Amino acid sequence: MNKKSRRYCILLIEDNPGDVRLTQEAFRETGADIDLQVVMDGVEAVAYLQKEREYADKPTPDLILLDLNLPKWGGKQVLEKIKKDDKLLRIPVVVLTTSNASADVLASYDLHANCFINKPVDFDNFFQIISCIQRFWLETATLPGSTS
Repeated sequence: MNKKSRRYCILLIEDNPGDVRLTQEAFRETGADIDLQVVMDGVEAVAYLQKEREYADKPTPDLILLDLNLPKWGGKQVLEKIKKDDKLLRIPVVVLTTSNASADVLASYDLHANCFINKPVDFDNFFQIISCIQRFWLETATLPGSTS
């Protein structure tokens, strides 16, 4: 099922430069028309989403990929702020993290994450996960920003 092609904005909240690069490469491999914005800590993530400072002109993301293990404010704090903000709460948040602790899974869903994915350490599996995210969230699901 292919939806009408459009450019999607994805906000990647990830502090590991290697994982950022892998994610960029994986999305490039999918061939999807994506504007991948990256912030590397929780404070910057919230500033980006609230369009503060240098982020004033940045696009509102269609999808957020959120690592839990972030400097300054952790991913759970960021997720809580997103889901308590009326302007942001409808943006789907996919928790993409190396944690597989059941407490992190439950806490993420308690904070209204839309999905929790354990980030694979294997290169090929990581690419497969990004491809699945792209196919589901950008080709199959209807995102809030695409209903207008």
